[in-house]
Amino acid sequence: MFNKSRLTVARQRAGLTMKELAQKVGIEPRSVTGYEAGEYLPSDEVAQKLARILGFPMAFFLLDDMDIPRVEGVSFRSMSKMTARQRDGAIAAGAVAFLLSDWLDAEFDLPSPSVPDMREDTPQSAAAGLRSLWGLGNRPIKNVVHLLELNGARVFSLGEDGKEVDAFSVWRGQRPCVFLNSQKSAERSRFDAAHELGHLVLHKHAAPNGLEAEKQANEFAAAFLMPEAPLRAIGRVSGLPKVVELKRTWAVSVAAMTYRLHEVGLISKWTYQQLFMEISRRGWRTEEPVPVRREQSQVWKKVLDDLRLHGSGVAHLSKLLAVPESEIVKLLFGLVPVAVPSNPDASVTPRRGNLRLVK
Repeated sequence: MFNKSRLTVARQRAGLTMKELAQKVGIEPRSVTGYEAGEYLPSDEVAQKLARILGFPMAFFLLDDMDIPRVEGVSFRSMSKMTARQRDGAIAAGAVAFLLSDWLDAEFDLPSPSVPDMREDTPQSAAAGLRSLWGLGNRPIKNVVHLLELNGARVFSLGEDGKEVDAFSVWRGQRPCVFLNSQKSAERSRFDAAHELGHLVLHKHAAPNGLEAEKQANEFAAAFLMPEAPLRAIGRVSGLPKVVELKRTWAVSVAAMTYRLHEVGLISKWTYQQLFMEISRRGWRTEEPVPVRREQSQVWKKVLDDLRLHGSGVAHLSKLLAVPESEIVKLLFGLVPVAVPSNPDASVTPRRGNLRLVK
């Protein structure tokens, strides 16, 4: 039977309203509403039109219900900047990512989730406690995405147009999932990842939305990426060259480092204001001095390498999940070389591979 939840996901991934889809198919808007509500089924001819216009194979619409993230359970960095269309499209991307995650669980042995519930802690104490739990001490974190994956989180990229959808995270049962916008700078993406980690540990059993929740996640991210003790050991900071040096050491944006130094009392309010004026004058709010390397997924790189080793690739995954290749590629941090086709019909023996993740 034609699956109503899959129609909703495909429509939202296409960025269409029900009315817009109805116009493209040549049917009444009430018909699309009825299809998605499960009141009645489209004819074979209409179903084929829906699949063609939405860019999903017909097989996609004939499978079981999808697990779609609940809006109230998803943390978005800035709801005010997003349209409902962008929000729905990002959540639908999460539903496709869940299909990938389920396939991953069936094929590979990966770390179990080790992201604790720290809702009773302040953001600062939660950041310090998690650093201790994960054995990080007070040293800089080399790669936040790898760290999340090492502790059982699923991390995906978002190939959305525009920067309005900063990042979001969601608990799927006991599995934490993080989605990062691939259009942000490497430094801001790292902060987004730490920010979403803050939501995961501080707001596991609450709707992680609202200004207070965002403030707490920001405070957690700053304390997690730039712990207070090693910064205080440096002493007072007076000039921009030192800020840039520290920004490079801790792999954050120059603006984030400046804010953090002021927060822990290592620069005065006047110096803070002067530094931000100079940062803006130099254009460093959008282009970072001494940029860091963009983080990618360790898990998905190893999975794709394994697929290629067996003569397969994204085309095989696309056929297996009945999802367009383009939708899968958007979630995999640009790790898929588009110019190198894979064989969708390659025979891949089911296995339980143990992917060794490097700390």
